[in-house]
Amino acid sequence: MTEEAANVMRAVAAALLDGALPHDATVRRTAIDETVSAIGTAIAGLPPLAREELATLFTLLAFAPLRIAFANVDVDWRDADAETTNAFLVRLQTSRWSVKRIAYDALHQLTFAAWYANPRAWPEIGYAGPPVLA
Repeated sequence: MTEEAANVMRAVAAALLDGALPHDATVRRTAIDETVSAIGTAIAGLPPLAREELATLFTLLAFAPLRIAFANVDVDWRDADAETTNAFLVRLQTSRWSVKRIAYDALHQLTFAAWYANPRAWPEIGYAGPPVLA
C-alpha cells in the first residue's frame, strides 16, 4: 500500500471506527495504524484485478484535483477530520452512481475486517478469541 493509500485508510478507519477506537490519543493512533497495516495485508492477498481497482481508487482519492471533484474533500487526507471523512463516506454510500457505492463497500469491508481481526477489538465485542486446538 502506498503512503497516499495509507493516509486515505487512516482517515477512513478513524471515521468508521470512531466509537470502537480507544480514547487515549496514542493508543488510538496505534490502533488505527494496526488496522491500516492489516488492510494492506488484506489488499495484498486479493486477486490482481481487485488490487488494481483499489489502487485506482486510492490514486483518485490522493490526487487533489480528483479528490476534490470525486470525493468533495478539499483537504489532504492527513488533515481530514472525522466530520469531513464521514460526510465523504455518506456521499459514497448514498450516491446514485454504483461505482461510488462499490467504492464505499470496499472501504467499509476492508476497514471492518481488519479491525475485527485484531485481538485489540475482541474484548469490546465479548469475543474470547479462537479456540485453542490441542
